[in-house]
Amino acid sequence: MKARPIRERVHWMGAVDWNRRLFDSLIPLPDGTSYNAYLVRGSQKTALLDTVDPTLQDELLAQLADVPSLDYVIAHHAEQDHAGAIPAVLAKYPAARLVCTPKAQGLLVDHLGVDADRIQTVADGDTLSLGDRTLRFLHTPWVHWPETMVTHLPEERILFTCDFFGSHVATTDLYAGTGERICEAAKRYYAEIMMPFRGVIRKNLAKLEGVAFDVIAPSHGPIYDQPECILNAYRDWVSERIANQVVIPYISMHGSTARMVDHLLGALVERGVGAQKFELSVTDLGKLAIALVDAATIVIGTPTVHLGPHPLVYSAAHLANALRPKLKYAAIIGSYGWNTKSVEQLSGLIPDLKVEVLGAVLCKGLPRSETLAALDALADTIAARHSQLA
Repeated sequence: MKARPIRERVHWMGAVDWNRRLFDSLIPLPDGTSYNAYLVRGSQKTALLDTVDPTLQDELLAQLADVPSLDYVIAHHAEQDHAGAIPAVLAKYPAARLVCTPKAQGLLVDHLGVDADRIQTVADGDTLSLGDRTLRFLHTPWVHWPETMVTHLPEERILFTCDFFGSHVATTDLYAGTGERICEAAKRYYAEIMMPFRGVIRKNLAKLEGVAFDVIAPSHGPIYDQPECILNAYRDWVSERIANQVVIPYISMHGSTARMVDHLLGALVERGVGAQKFELSVTDLGKLAIALVDAATIVIGTPTVHLGPHPLVYSAAHLANALRPKLKYAAIIGSYGWNTKSVEQLSGLIPDLKVEVLGAVLCKGLPRSETLAALDALADTIAARHSQLA
């Protein structure tokens, strides 16, 4: 891909990673991703905002081949998918200064081996003149590391946000528009990466209210040429609003837990409660994370393996605890062969979920009439709690 103009003197650079399917050896990437960098030319100086993952740094260096000089490299975030090519860029432009927040300085030295003497730190609200263009830096910590910031280019009304508002999508489309594909990809990205920090993200959103921009240029996914769409989505995701939805991650070894899940799902639907089930041996964890963004209740379904929950359920509970969605309620259902401590062990896995535990329904072997009645009672309880949601 060649550099692509956004404005007369602002160009997209970077790389589209069509084939990447896993991020951080953890996060599924069903649609690939991109690493966006942006070149801004002022009348006196030139700046490159972010770089790319080091595996694709040759593409960025090729795009920079016709750029004779570079005065600044702006590092919004020290993680390697954005900062990994910084050493190569600094080697190509030995006079360039690396600009970042004070908290990022040590990370860039530690993670990338950057010479600290080449780093220039900026305080919240500081500006950097490129001549007839100005870069204004706003600290936005914890989106999703402690050192993150965004850059405002007021003359062009562009906000460069790095991971903030990003989406993992490989596409030749430069702009997002209001397409459903990008909205879902952005929600997946938020769910997997940003959701644990929604409180501070809410504050960072408020901080942007007084900033004038028509374009949001993130470092993953297409550029938002209609930014109100993604802004409104984030306002909703970080709000206290929760939906009349139950998320049921589960696994079943011999069919008993699956029967319980299906019965509960049907009982919830009969009571006007939306429900989604996720069979964990085949589930895309990104889809599960998306469902957790708005849900009011999680019901974890597990068989017993050596007195405890199935390992895939253990992993899903740990994930939900790490993502810290705005759930209000939780319950546990499942089966066992001779004895079980699944409830105690699962309860210990979710201390960061500030939920009311609505109880547990467990059965020995196949679910019988008394188990199905208990699941109906659990559905009654969930429906009653959901009826009180604002």
